[in-house]
Amino acid sequence: MVIDISFLKQLDRFDVILKKRVLSNYAGSRQSKTYGSGLVFYDYKDYVPGDDYRAIDWKLYARTDEFYVRRYEEERNMRIHVVIDASASMNFGTKTKKFEYASMVGLGFCYMALRNNESFEVSTFAEDLEIFKAKKGMNKLIGVVDTLNKITPKGHSNFGQSLEKYKNAIKTKSMIVIISDFLFDPDELRDTLDRYKKSEVIVVQVLDSSERELALEGDVILDDSESHSKMRTFISNRVIESYSEKLLDHIYGLKKICDSSNAKFLSVSTETPIFEAFYSLFGNADDVIV
Repeated sequence: MVIDISFLKQLDRFDVILKKRVLSNYAGSRQSKTYGSGLVFYDYKDYVPGDDYRAIDWKLYARTDEFYVRRYEEERNMRIHVVIDASASMNFGTKTKKFEYASMVGLGFCYMALRNNESFEVSTFAEDLEIFKAKKGMNKLIGVVDTLNKITPKGHSNFGQSLEKYKNAIKTKSMIVIISDFLFDPDELRDTLDRYKKSEVIVVQVLDSSERELALEGDVILDDSESHSKMRTFISNRVIESYSEKLLDHIYGLKKICDSSNAKFLSVSTETPIFEAFYSLFGNADDVIV
């Protein structure tokens, strides 16, 4: 797989939209009036029982014979966590493989973090979870591209267990971006989102165009890329109609689960331009499927 990162720079044309809609709640490198153990001194306050005695300014006490506590502004930097499905089903694609497209979407979020001086972390999951170290800087972003280019999706999707494990790696309020084809029991997504209620979550479903509109007919042998089981069947017009209805039910079932957890949801085709996908997520579009 070869990911062309030139598209990342083109995201600049959406810079206003992206800054306003993606990171407006967690602006990068800003300081809040939340007082903590940050490095920026703000003022003093009278010491009261319960305050951390280690924050007492003893030099000031020597001059005034009064106890004062130093207060600091706590810098709150957002971290974007991108979690990409790298199971065998993501290795499918008629033109662009689903994993390649999912990686480009994920890298778009990393680029937005970079533009706002925020940390980003990219992880993949299949049978197990692989976490890459949190990074900053364009060179680090290119390093992530190189890492993703070396991955060949394989194995079955152990979604629930992987995301449960990932929850332990999140220490602060963050944006969690989960990218997968979600061709598994929607209850796994429901159970996962219940664990991430304190974070802002974006769920992106990536499907190949041939999965959106079944491009098969007649006598065929279907091969499950994850279980490697095979099934011979005859695909008629009635089967295609039934498939389309069930797929839409599945997609809107995922959206309903996301809505109930205040998570943003988008189902996107690998033939959809990346910018159109981002505009649907953060622009004024109300599309669920693009």
